Order: sequence, then structure tokens, then C-alpha cells
Amino acid sequence: MPTVVITGVGQRLGLCLAEHFLAKQYRVIGTYRTERASIEQLRVKGAQLHQVDFYDQQQTQQFIAAVTSNVDTIDCLIHNASDWHDDNDVLAFADYHQIFSKMMTIHAEAPYQLNLAFHPLLIPKDDDQFGDIIHISDYVASKGSKKHIAYAASKAALENLTLSFAQRFSPHIKVNTIAPALLAFNEDDDDSYKTKARNKSLMQTEGSFQEAINTVEWLLASRYITGRTIHLDGGRHLK
Repeated sequence: MPTVVITGVGQRLGLCLAEHFLAKQYRVIGTYRTERASIEQLRVKGAQLHQVDFYDQQQTQQFIAAVTSNVDTIDCLIHNASDWHDDNDVLAFADYHQIFSKMMTIHAEAPYQLNLAFHPLLIPKDDDQFGDIIHISDYVASKGSKKHIAYAASKAALENLTLSFAQRFSPHIKVNTIAPALLAFNEDDDDSYKTKARNKSLMQTEGSFQEAINTVEWLLASRYITGRTIHLDGGRHLK
């Protein structure tokens, strides 16, 4: 049974990815930070879930130990866990420091640690196969964001990790990034916001979580793509 490790499976893309791989009869090992109804549903379907706050180094190390002591092989590692802060809401210098540190921890340091720790498990036993690492970044990593500076910088760091790990882990492990813009709206997004957001791309629509899942599958099927960032932005970069 193939094994996929996915961080951040509680909602949105992470949840959809976990459900997708469970349906494909993968052993799904997932992390989450907050208990939700969706977490229990994944458990019922057979996912092996770990409550991990990647801001807590002890919890990160405990998760690494739990996986390395119970798993022989990982076919794919997907870094989806993420956080979001608006720099305009920060009022004090100490808060700026905390937010930047948190963004770098969740989007760069945690993937860095997990990639290195799980490296031996990702090396395939057959020479004609590949292990895969997929980082989930963001459109703003290449564009910047005046409202989410720390977030954008940390996602850019994640994309740079893709370059370094692709070199370090070649030729047995492919390392790539998916950088989406708008995939799906939140339930509380109003119509005016939706219209404004859709108009930012050439395609005039949101991408969907399925679009990202299709890209994950495309990368897994490839035997020749590594060290690349795949942009899912509907042509937004051309607006």
C-alpha cells in the first residue's frame, strides 16, 4: 500500500488531498492543529492523524519520531500546513518579530526539518521509481504582498527550499512546488469580494481544489520534472 504524508489536512486543500488519496487506497498520514468534524471523518475513513502544532518544536519532533518508528516507506510528502497574518493588524515591534518568526517556522522551517528527517523513507526501493516531495506555496511568493509581507516572504523561502532539496535528493526523489492563487472561496466571502477576486485573473474564475489535485497527480506521474514551481493562477501574472 503506497503511503502519503500530508501536513494540514483539517480543511480546504489539505482535506481534499487526504480524501483523494484515501479513495485511491493510500495509507494517509496527516497532521492537523485544530479538532474539527472533518478530522473525525478522515479517521473513520482510515487516515492516521497526528495533532501537531508546528510552532512547538517538541510536537514537531514527536511527529517525526512517530512516523519514522512506524513507517518503512513514504511515497509522497506534501507540505500543505499553512498560516496567515495581515501585517496591517500588527501594532508593536515585538508582534512584527513574532509574526515573521511564525510564518518562517510553519512555511519553511517545518518543511526543512521534515524533508531531512523523512529523506531515508522517501528513497524508493526500486531504482526505476521515485519518491516525491511537494511544497504548497502561493501566488504571492513571486509577486509579493503589501498586506501579507511576512507570509509572502516565507512562501518564497519554501520555493527556494524546492531548488535546494531537488539538487540534494536527486536522482531518487523529485521535489516540486505548486503555487496557487485563488482555488476556492470561503463560506463567508460576499459576492462583491468574489467578483473582485475573479477579475484578477485572465480566466475570470477560481481554480478549484480539484485543479490542485490534478497537478499533484501530474507531478507524481512525471519522471522528469523536479526543482520546479507550478503556478496555478489563471493567468493572473499577466493582468
